[in-house]
Amino acid sequence: MSNLPIALIQTRTPASPAAGLAHVEPLVRQAAAGGAKLILTPEATNFLIQDRAARDAVLAEADRDATVIGLRALARELGVWLLIGSAIVRSGHEGDERAANRSILVDDQGEVVATYDKLHVYDVDLPTGERWRESAAVRPGDGAVVADTPWGKLGLTICYDIRFPQLHRALAKAGAAMIAVPAAFTVPTGEAHWETLLRARAIETGAYILAPAQAGTHEDGRRTWGRSTVVAPWGEVIAKLDHDEPGVLYAELDLEAVEKARSAVPQLTHDRAFALPS
Repeated sequence: MSNLPIALIQTRTPASPAAGLAHVEPLVRQAAAGGAKLILTPEATNFLIQDRAARDAVLAEADRDATVIGLRALARELGVWLLIGSAIVRSGHEGDERAANRSILVDDQGEVVATYDKLHVYDVDLPTGERWRESAAVRPGDGAVVADTPWGKLGLTICYDIRFPQLHRALAKAGAAMIAVPAAFTVPTGEAHWETLLRARAIETGAYILAPAQAGTHEDGRRTWGRSTVVAPWGEVIAKLDHDEPGVLYAELDLEAVEKARSAVPQLTHDRAFALPS
C-alpha cells in the first residue's frame, strides 16, 4: 500500500491523566471516522503539569497510566495504529525519581510495538524571560528508535529533538520513511522556528515529517504554539492547522515520494569523514 491516510491530533491537554483521556478520546474517534489508519497525538498527551509535587502525585508507570490504558483500548476498538506522541510516566530507573517523556506506538490490536524516551531535554532561557529546565523533572533517553509499521518505518522523536539534525539523519539512514515530531512548543520559539525546523528536517532526510502539537493556554498556565503540520519529503507543507485550538488534521502520504526525493538528492549516501575544526 503506497498511500497512507493519517491524522494528527492537536490538543490542549489538561492536568490529569483521566482528564487527558477525556480530552483526546473524541478527537481520536473523529480521526478514525475520517478514515485515518495512523493517528498521532502530541507530546505530553496524558497531562501537562509544571508543579513537581502535583506531577508526582499523578505520575504512574506507563502500563498503569489512565491515558495510555484508554488509548490502547481505543486503538484496538477502532482498528487503527496510534502513536501516543508522548506520555509523562515513571522512568523505571531505580534511584532516579525523574519521569520519562515517552512516545508509545500502539498497533491496531492495542499492543505496544515500540517506545522511545526523549533524548534531548529542554533546558533553555528564552529572550522573553521564560526559563525551562526539563532535565530537573525528566530523565533523558539514551537511544534512537525506528519502528516497523504496515506502511513503512517510522522514526520517533519528541519536540526539542527537532533541533538536532543528526538524530533525524540517523533515523532516515536506518530506513525511516516517516518521522514523528510530537511537540509542546513554546509560543516564542514556535512562532520563530517551528515550520522552518520541520521543513528543514524533511528536506535533509527525504522523509515525511509528522508533527502533532499541543496548543493554546493550558490549566497549568503554560502556552503552546499549536500549528500541527505535515511536511512532505521534498520540503513542502501538505497539511497544517493554522491555529492553536484543539482539532484534527488529515493528510494522505504518498510513500513513493520518499524514494523519489532520496533518488533526486541522494544525500543520505554521501557522508564523508572529515577532521573537526581545532
